[in-house]
Amino acid sequence: MTANRPQPRPGVLAIDPYVPGKSAAQGVARVFKLSSNETPLGPSPKAIEAYRAVAAHLEDYPDGAATPLREAIGKQFGLDPARIVCGAGSDDLLNLLADAYLQDGDEAIYTTHGFLVYPIATLGSGATPMVAAEKNYTADVDAILDKVSERTKMVFIANPNNPTGTYIPIQDVKRLQRSLPPHVLLVLDAAYSEYVRRNDYEAGIELVATSDNVVMTRTFSKIYGLAALRLGWMYGPAPIVDAINRIRGPFNVNTAAMMAGVAAINDVAHVEKARLHNENWLGWLIEQVRALGLEVTPSVANFLLIHFPRTKGKTAAEADAFLTSRGLILRRVTSYHLPDALRMTVGSEEANRLAVATLAEFMGRK
Repeated sequence: MTANRPQPRPGVLAIDPYVPGKSAAQGVARVFKLSSNETPLGPSPKAIEAYRAVAAHLEDYPDGAATPLREAIGKQFGLDPARIVCGAGSDDLLNLLADAYLQDGDEAIYTTHGFLVYPIATLGSGATPMVAAEKNYTADVDAILDKVSERTKMVFIANPNNPTGTYIPIQDVKRLQRSLPPHVLLVLDAAYSEYVRRNDYEAGIELVATSDNVVMTRTFSKIYGLAALRLGWMYGPAPIVDAINRIRGPFNVNTAAMMAGVAAINDVAHVEKARLHNENWLGWLIEQVRALGLEVTPSVANFLLIHFPRTKGKTAAEADAFLTSRGLILRRVTSYHLPDALRMTVGSEEANRLAVATLAEFMGRK
C-alpha cells in the first residue's frame, strides 16, 4: 500500500521531530519557565510600540527584502546590508542553507551536543549528518577535521553552543576554517553571542568578511526578547547571500517582526541592561548550584547545564519532576545525549533564588 501513495524523500522519516522545552506545570498556580532561554527582562518597550503600530496596516504586504531591518543591522554592526539575509528565526536560515548547499550523498558535520536543528536540516536536504566528538562538552576542532571527507559539504558550529553553554575561541574557529576544503561551507551559529564577555571570543563577523566559505547566523529570540515573532538574520559572502535569496520565501519576514526588530536593535540601553542582568546572575547561579554538590558546565550564555548523579532519588529525571511540582520548569536534554543533565535559563532574581532553594531541598541541603 505504501508504494501507492506519495513518499517523502529519503532521510525525512529518519528525523526525530524537534521538541521544544515545556512551558506548563499541571496543578501549579504560578510557573517560572526556565526551559527555553528566554530573557527575563522581555523585549524593549520600543519594540512593543513598533509592533503595535503595524496593526493599522495589516492589509499591506511586507517589504520583501526586509530592507529596514537589514539596514538597521548593518548600521549597528558596521556591515553591508546587501550581505545580510533576514528570516523567520535563525532556524529558517539554517534550513535554507542546507537546502541550497546540500544534496543526496553529501555530509554535514556537527558536534555531539550540537543544536538539534543541524541534523534535522541535514536529513531534510537528503544529506547525512556526521557527529564529531566533543571535549569537555566543547566543540573540538581536531575531531571535526577528522570527520571531513570528500563528501563533506557543510560544518555547523554553535558558538556558544546550546545546550552546553561552552564556546571555542576565535583563533580555533579560524584554524578550523583554514583547514577546511574551500568548497565546504562553515556555518557559525551565534545565537547567544551578545551574552559572551570573553576577550578571545568573536561571533565571526570578521571571518565572514574575509572568507568565501563562512556564514554567520544570529537571532532576535534571545537577548532581544522577540522569540514569539520568529526573527533572525544571516551575514555571508555575496554569492551565498544571492543563493539564499533565490530560494527563501518572497515575504519570509512579516512587517510586525521586521519593525519590532528595528526598534529592538536600536535600543542599545535595553540590550545592555539584559546583558548586565545575565552577567550578574549567571556566575551566582553556577556558584550556588556547585555548592549543592552538583556539577555545572562552565557557560558563557544565558543558561547553565546542571549534571545530576545517577543515584536513585537524585537523578535528572527525578530533579525535573521535583522542580516542576514547585512550578520551576527546566529543560530535559536527553535528546542532546545528556540524560543526566538539566538546562536552566538565567531567569529573574525571584526565579533564580527559588530554583537554587528548591534544588537545595531536592539534594537534601536545605
